[in-house]
Amino acid sequence: MSPASTSHAYLADDVSHHLHGDPHRRASGLSDFILGAQDGLVNVLGVILGIAAATNDAYLVLVAGLATTFAESISMGAVAYTTTLADADLYQSEREREYRHIERIPNLEIQEIREIYEKKGFHGDLLERIIETITSNQDVWVAVMMAEEHQLAPVDRKSAVRAALVVGLSAVIGSLVPLAPFLFLSVSTSMWASVLVTALVLFGIGAYKSRLTVGHPGRSGLEMAVIGTLSALAGYAVGALLKVPAVP
Repeated sequence: MSPASTSHAYLADDVSHHLHGDPHRRASGLSDFILGAQDGLVNVLGVILGIAAATNDAYLVLVAGLATTFAESISMGAVAYTTTLADADLYQSEREREYRHIERIPNLEIQEIREIYEKKGFHGDLLERIIETITSNQDVWVAVMMAEEHQLAPVDRKSAVRAALVVGLSAVIGSLVPLAPFLFLSVSTSMWASVLVTALVLFGIGAYKSRLTVGHPGRSGLEMAVIGTLSALAGYAVGALLKVPAVP
C-alpha cells in the first residue's frame, strides 16, 4: 500500500471514529461503576470507622452505615445523571455553534482544519486532499472540529439514566462491603476486618480497571487500595478524637 493510500486509510478511520464514536471513549460504564463502588466503599468505611471508634456500638455503626449508604447512592446517582445531561448539552451547544461558523465564516474554519492536520504532520498535496475531503461534508467537518478542536465526544442524553443507575447501584454494593463484618463480629474485630476487606476489594477494582484500560494490575490495584484506605482512616481518626465517654 502506498504512503498516500495508507494516509487516506488512517484518515477514513479517524473520521469514522469522529462520526460514530470512538469505542475507547465508550468505557463510561466502567468509569461509572468504579466511581460508584469506590465512593461507596471509602465513604461508608470512613463513617463506620468513625462511629465505631467513638461509640463502640455495633447498632449505631449499622444505622449510620445504612443511612450513609442510601443517602450516598441517591446523591451519587443524581450527580451522574445531571453531569451526563450537562455534558450532552455542552456537546450539542458547541456542535450547533460549529455549524453556524461553517456557514458564516468557512474560510476561518478551513484554516483551523489546516492547522490541526499540519500539527499531525501532513503537508503539501496530501494535506490539501485531507482538507478537501473533510470540508466536502458538513457533518464530517463538524465532527472533526468537535473532536480535534474542542476535545468533545458525543453524549447520548438517554445514557444519563443508565449512568445514574450504574453509579447508584454500584455505590450501594460498595457500601455494603465494609458494613458486612459488623453483622457477625465484635466492633473492635469488625473495624479491622472491614478495613482489610475494603482494601482487598479496592485492590481488585484497581487491578480490573488496568486490565481493561492500561497500566500494571498490581500497581493500579495497590494505588487504589492505599488511597482509599488512607482516606477512610481519616474517619477513624475523627471518631477516636471525639470518643463518646462510657456511661457508668
